[in-house]
Amino acid sequence: MTRFVDVPTMSRLVQDIGVIPFIGELADTIRDDFVRWPEFDKSARVANHSDIGVIELMPVSNTRRYAFKYVNGHPGNTRRGLYTVMAFGVLAEVDTGYPVLLSELTLATALRTCATSLMAARALARPDARRMALIGNGAQSEFQALAFHGHLGIEEIAVHDRDPRATDKLVRNLSVYPSLKVIRCASTAEAVRGADIVTTVTADKTCAAILTPDMIAPGMHINAVGGDCPGKTELHAEVLRGARVFVEYEPQTRVEGDIQQLPADFPVVDLWRVLAGTAAGRQSAEQVTVFDSVGFALEDYSTLRCVLAQAERRRLGVDVELVPRADDPKDLFRHTRPGASRCAVRRVA
Repeated sequence: MTRFVDVPTMSRLVQDIGVIPFIGELADTIRDDFVRWPEFDKSARVANHSDIGVIELMPVSNTRRYAFKYVNGHPGNTRRGLYTVMAFGVLAEVDTGYPVLLSELTLATALRTCATSLMAARALARPDARRMALIGNGAQSEFQALAFHGHLGIEEIAVHDRDPRATDKLVRNLSVYPSLKVIRCASTAEAVRGADIVTTVTADKTCAAILTPDMIAPGMHINAVGGDCPGKTELHAEVLRGARVFVEYEPQTRVEGDIQQLPADFPVVDLWRVLAGTAAGRQSAEQVTVFDSVGFALEDYSTLRCVLAQAERRRLGVDVELVPRADDPKDLFRHTRPGASRCAVRRVA
């Protein structure tokens, strides 16, 4: 049987644990797996692009477990009442190929994305960072805000989005956290002024320059989240040239990240090496650091194994017969005969 975690189950799981503690647990789990980076069989995601969006498959495995995520990115979906990003994923045993978990990953991807941002910022941002600018106030924004507020000591967030309704939503959702000061700004330049950390999380599938060199101050850490496919960027190329740039999986980031604007020999640092202690992170208080985050399959692997452990611990989800019963492993045809199909969903008591 395969454990199935749908959206209501994931929602209950997050509520039981708490959003901020769950983000912290995910960040720790992802870090543990990044430190074990050489153990994993890795590849860039497989992407099918259209003029209006992208659909991707993201696989990764080690000797014990295999994981993949199906995920899309359609910026125009919000005009149709749909989410820009939707996802689901599978965690399977390598020894048998049998799936042990089928899970929604739309909500979980938002959590793992901010958890990855947190993981990187812990290693790269200045320890005294207290103010963050958040450019792009859509579906990911609250998660980023709470990750940095709850775990990195950010006390003040300056927010901007060209759609004022998105900022209205963000301010409303964050109003229940009185210890976090949220400041609405009329422009990106106003928001980033005086910021220790700048998070860009915009959705448009365009080569944009959300941040330009004149906005950058010494010592900033830039958490560039929104540039995540070919032809989609957020940082002016000169911002990258003036910074120390960190990536998840270089072959993927060269194609999808902000560094797609730069020559193939532009130097970058593997984040996993910083976490493992084999490469330097921030080298001075004045240095500008950039996490060119595009999202990598190992983060989804970590999320799926974390979700499975928590769902089993809390007895959440249902067990479904995703794979036929193997009473006779050489007789698959019997499942086509009358009476072979019966209810095969077992709720976890």
